[in-house]
Amino acid sequence: MINSNPHLHIIAFDIPYPPNYGGTIDVFFRLKALHQIGVQIILHCFEYGQRKAAQELEKICTAVYYYPRQEPLNSLSIRQPYIIQSRRSSHLLERLEQDKYPILFEGLHSCYYLHHPNLIERLKLVRMHNIEWNYYKHLASSEYNIFKKIYYSLESKLLKRFESRLTYANYIFSISPNDHNYLTKRFAEKVIYLPAFHPHEKLQCLLGKGNYILYHGNLSVNENHQAAIFLIQKVFSTLSYPFIIAGKDPKASLQQLCQKHQIELISNPQENQMQQLIREAHINIMPTFQPTGIKLKLLNALYLGRHCLANDDMVNNTGLEKLCTIANTKEAFQQAVQNLMKQAMTQEMRNHRKQLLDMLFSNQENAQTLMKVIMNGELQIAN
Repeated sequence: MINSNPHLHIIAFDIPYPPNYGGTIDVFFRLKALHQIGVQIILHCFEYGQRKAAQELEKICTAVYYYPRQEPLNSLSIRQPYIIQSRRSSHLLERLEQDKYPILFEGLHSCYYLHHPNLIERLKLVRMHNIEWNYYKHLASSEYNIFKKIYYSLESKLLKRFESRLTYANYIFSISPNDHNYLTKRFAEKVIYLPAFHPHEKLQCLLGKGNYILYHGNLSVNENHQAAIFLIQKVFSTLSYPFIIAGKDPKASLQQLCQKHQIELISNPQENQMQQLIREAHINIMPTFQPTGIKLKLLNALYLGRHCLANDDMVNNTGLEKLCTIANTKEAFQQAVQNLMKQAMTQEMRNHRKQLLDMLFSNQENAQTLMKVIMNGELQIAN
């Protein structure tokens, strides 16, 4: 337990409640874990889209401030990435200048003031949620709309250039071993591995067998849409096992393909329904064709579900390879499905999974690690 009631500014790229997509999940459950060990959090959020001020954040933060994200016409630049340029506010800078508390920037998105001269003597930390330029490069390669493709390509180049400003951070927290290796090559001893924070306090996977295979995700995202199409056309078109696809806003083409192949599609399930689907599935199948960051749906499947079947791009350098069955071709996926459908989830498998997840992904332990780094950094600056 942290006893000195330390204060910490956290700048979030979005309002982290409800925690219903990857980045907000990591932010919200880090806030919650830090609150539980006594940290006084001053939270700054950029507000846009449908997400609004949330009372739940006031329960775990000392203060919460909201800033409108700048409109594209006021933020498009040939020198600065839009995702960073649009997250600037003179009111935010003024509030940061009112004290000397450490500042945690959530994602490269929120780093507009990282190199500001008025903050030069502050302890500054950056939580990297991705290698953003690489993420946008993959978005460009999978985008069909020519204007979006151009935007993603330009943003990728600008983000790669902006990344050099991480030298102004005292510490950089990587979210996956893959990202850690990349960042360490660029920023050396500044980089510390801090696994993703998540909503799971205990393992909930069921023993025995389920009777269907599940693919889940935000189906409006091209990466997930393409994975679902791959599974329907290449894997399950010749298999007779029940297959369910569930997720947010499936595109019309996916709906039509599911209907053609008589595959059950569950659109926009409620959170409790999605968790039940993951728990009761016999296999959670999770290919991805975008090897960036760590996919939090992999953690969800491991904490909630039985067997996890994924490809290398999903699990490589996550530390979770031993908990998944790996397949990379349609033939390998088909064979793995047939093998796993015969295997019950045993207590021994469950114990092995719990041991590894507890070791790597304890929110409480990782919050303590974060605060030890901050307190050590404050001592170094004071001296």
